[in-house]
Amino acid sequence: MTSKATNITWHPSLSHPERSQLRKQKGLTIWFTGLSASGKSTIAVALEQHLLHLNYHTYLLDGDNIRFGLNKNLGFSPDDRTENIRRIGEVAKLFADSSSVALASFISPYKADRDVARKLHEDGGFVFVEVFVDVPVEVAEKRDPKGLYKKAREGVIKEFTGISAPYERPEQPEVHLENTDLSVEEAVRKVVVYLEEKGLLDRPEEKKVLSEGL
Repeated sequence: MTSKATNITWHPSLSHPERSQLRKQKGLTIWFTGLSASGKSTIAVALEQHLLHLNYHTYLLDGDNIRFGLNKNLGFSPDDRTENIRRIGEVAKLFADSSSVALASFISPYKADRDVARKLHEDGGFVFVEVFVDVPVEVAEKRDPKGLYKKAREGVIKEFTGISAPYERPEQPEVHLENTDLSVEEAVRKVVVYLEEKGLLDRPEEKKVLSEGL
């Protein structure tokens, strides 16, 4: 995306290694993607609670919550969805740079937009973990805790992902959760096991099995 700002200068501050040393943890982003009612936010909240219990600094970015503030001026057209994810990618990268574990829970239906978020992180030297929370649209529609699928079927909600707008499935997510019958605890365990296997939760002073007890 081309910047419209001119006459600006990047001001250096603490480096990421310095922040990591102070916080004794690595910064990264865990990006949950999937249909509405797939279970993204439920799993992300449970994962955040587990990581907080282990004394990790985290921050949860949720699709609905973000639209109350930062992205309140965006709708659900393809262009607005793209800008929504671009902004969240930038915010998540800032949290990763601060040596926090950013958990982003967004439908993020377009592969190109998710790739932009990933590239933002990788270009900055930060880890991006894509978690695909996978359920058939029939299962998500049956759950429908907010009544959104019903409204989409009735034509009240336009451009609704899975009904009147596409969802492009991730081709190679770092973690694939088939969440039709998976418990929240097992979903969290699978994510933590991946993070542990990749050394993403290692601290300078300790190395232990963080998925034990899940």
